[in-house]
Amino acid sequence: MKLVETNSYHVSLYVGFKDIATGIELPIDLARSICQKYCDKVGLCVSITPTFFIYTNGNENGCVIGFINYPRFPQTTEQIFDHAVNVAKLLKEKYHQKKVTLVASDKTLMISEDEIL
Repeated sequence: MKLVETNSYHVSLYVGFKDIATGIELPIDLARSICQKYCDKVGLCVSITPTFFIYTNGNENGCVIGFINYPRFPQTTEQIFDHAVNVAKLLKEKYHQKKVTLVASDKTLMISEDEIL
């Protein structure tokens, strides 16, 4: 048995599924596909957890994408956060969201519709 240890770091990416233009909710499979392609390309492991958002005057289904410092692909906190930002931008665009939010061990970042992608 081999034990592999690395420093802990966690980022959660929150994205809703309701298209801002049409109000139609897109499927979670879109997030799975985007994450799979990204992980295959860069060597990464993420988790996808369905969630439900309730906010002022509305609600929608969505998901939380989890990023950790996975010992199989150990990286710096900056690299992990950069991967989370890259995936956030892809999901924001594909789900037609006004904003997505990343919550890390050390900071929180919201990417809004005014963000240049």
